[in-house]
Amino acid sequence: MDTAAAEWAAPPDGEPARRGRRRFGAWVAGLLFLLVSVVVGCRIADTDGITPVPQFLAFLPWLLVPAGFGLLLAVLARWWFGVVWALALLGALAWFIEPYGRTTRPDGPPLVSFRVLTSNLEFGQATDALVTAVRREKPDLVFVQECEFTCDDTLGKALGGDYPHRTAQVAAGSKGSVVLSRFPLDPTAPVTGTMAMPGAVADVRGHAVRLQLAHPMPPLPGRTDLWRRELGELRDFAAEDHRTPLVVAGDFNASQDHAAFRRILDTGLHDAARLDGHDRTPSWPARTAPMFGAQIDHVLLSEDFSVRSARFLDLPDTDHRALVTDVTLHRRR
Repeated sequence: MDTAAAEWAAPPDGEPARRGRRRFGAWVAGLLFLLVSVVVGCRIADTDGITPVPQFLAFLPWLLVPAGFGLLLAVLARWWFGVVWALALLGALAWFIEPYGRTTRPDGPPLVSFRVLTSNLEFGQATDALVTAVRREKPDLVFVQECEFTCDDTLGKALGGDYPHRTAQVAAGSKGSVVLSRFPLDPTAPVTGTMAMPGAVADVRGHAVRLQLAHPMPPLPGRTDLWRRELGELRDFAAEDHRTPLVVAGDFNASQDHAAFRRILDTGLHDAARLDGHDRTPSWPARTAPMFGAQIDHVLLSEDFSVRSARFLDLPDTDHRALVTDVTLHRRR
C-alpha cells in the first residue's frame, strides 16, 4: 500500500528538469524586462537618466526585440505575471515609437524655396565624398561637422566658386565646423559647445533666415551632463527669437527619444525628416543603416517652413549619413 502511494505521488520522469528550464527562462525574461523597464520608465518620466539609459534611448524601437523575446520565454515558462509585464512594455514601446512633435503647416503664401544639406565628415575623412555629393545635389546651404583644416582647405578650393559665402570655426579633429552658402551671410555669435557650432543670418533672396549649425557632445559614459547642457544651449538659442525664420541643422547626437532633444522641438521647431515621413530613418551608424541605427542627424525648421522632400545619402568614409531636404519659406499671416 505504502509503495503504491509513493509511486503515485512521485513526479514523472523529466519533470524536475522541465521545472528547472522554466525557472531559468523566467529568470532570463525577468532580467530582460527589468532592463527594458528602466529605459521605458525614463521615457515615461520624460528624462534621459544616467548612463547607460541615454545610450539605450537612442535605440528605443529596438527594445521591442528583448521585450518580445522575454514574452516568449515567459509564455514557455508559464510565468503569467511576466506575460502581463511584457505586454505592458510592448504597449508602451509601441506608443513611444510614434513620431514626436507638432506638424503644423504654414498657411501663408510661399516666398522662396531652397535646398539644405548637412553632413558629419568623421574627422574630415569624407571631404572628397561630400564635394561629389554637393556637386550632384546642388544644395543652397551646406552644414558641415567635423571639418578640420585639410577639409576646410579642400572645400574652399573645390566649392568656393559656387559657395562664395561661409561662416566657420575650423579646428583639429572633430571640433571644426563650416557653413557654406550661395546666399550672403552675416555671421552671428556661435552657440557655446565643446565642438564648434557657428551661426549666421542669411539673406535668402531678400528674406532674412537665421542659420545655426548643431554639433553638441555625444552622450559618452560619464559625460552625459555635458551632452545635456550643450543640447540645452541649442534649446535656449532656438527659444530666444521667434520673429525670424530659423534653420538648425547638423549632428545633434540625439534622437526624438531623448528628452533633451524634445526640449528643442518644444520651442516650436519641426523636424524636416519627420514632416516627409522619415522620422525613424537611421542616420548613424552608417555601416548598419538603414537596417539598424538611430536618427541623430536633423534639419529643424521654424513654423515658417514647409518641406517638399527629405532624403538621406550614404557617403563613404564617414559613420554618418548626410541629409538633404528641400524647404519652402512662407509668409507669416
